[in-house]
Amino acid sequence: MGRLDGKVAIITGGARGMGASHAKRFSEEGAKVMITDILEKEGEAMATELGRDVKFMKHDVTKSLDWERVVAETESAFGPVSVLVNNAGIALLKSIEKMTEAQYRRVIDINQVSVFLGMKYVLSSMRKTENGSIINISSISGLKGNSESIAYSASKFAIRGMTKSAAIEFGAEGIRVNSVHPGITETPMVRKSRVSKLAREIPLQRTAQPVEVSNMVVYLASDESSYVTGADFVIDGGLTGKL
Repeated sequence: MGRLDGKVAIITGGARGMGASHAKRFSEEGAKVMITDILEKEGEAMATELGRDVKFMKHDVTKSLDWERVVAETESAFGPVSVLVNNAGIALLKSIEKMTEAQYRRVIDINQVSVFLGMKYVLSSMRKTENGSIINISSISGLKGNSESIAYSASKFAIRGMTKSAAIEFGAEGIRVNSVHPGITETPMVRKSRVSKLAREIPLQRTAQPVEVSNMVVYLASDESSYVTGADFVIDGGLTGKL
């Protein structure tokens, strides 16, 4: 029996990297999963690999109409949505002076506005389950500042605050909302050439594997975390413990 048997999940940014890892673990634990991404070819391949209880939809997370369509088609295919993993995101390392307004707004739209839209549009479906879980993927950059990271840090700090507000607003309806703050994780977003250098700064002396973050996401999606809401879960090998 899987830890997520009977759960219906939407995982954004699920075509590759950390999102794909979440989708795999959810599938292994018995959930029915809708993977969404703008990467159509990779998303279709991932859904095919994981089997008939996993489907893929092309999805621009910054668009309300796309969110309405994703929620409706997920419910049509699998039933009411019980878990939302707001995972889609991008990083842009650039100084404040050199970053354009358009670049800043793009990061905010994809990383932050998408989380607002996801929570807004999943709510009507999730209310039907009376036992929903929303998991917003932030970052340790949502806990501390970094050079050349103004837009990314702004978006990830915002996710933390949005999570706490939503947890208070949705709590009476049995819907939990938590944020996950991964540290340096070996995904396509992290340049391989930087991994060994970055690892030396971490107390555990290594970067995280995506599955280590996914295991926390599974816990928050499951009924094991039934009394956990409005909380921050840091998975960084002790890096922020040095602050």
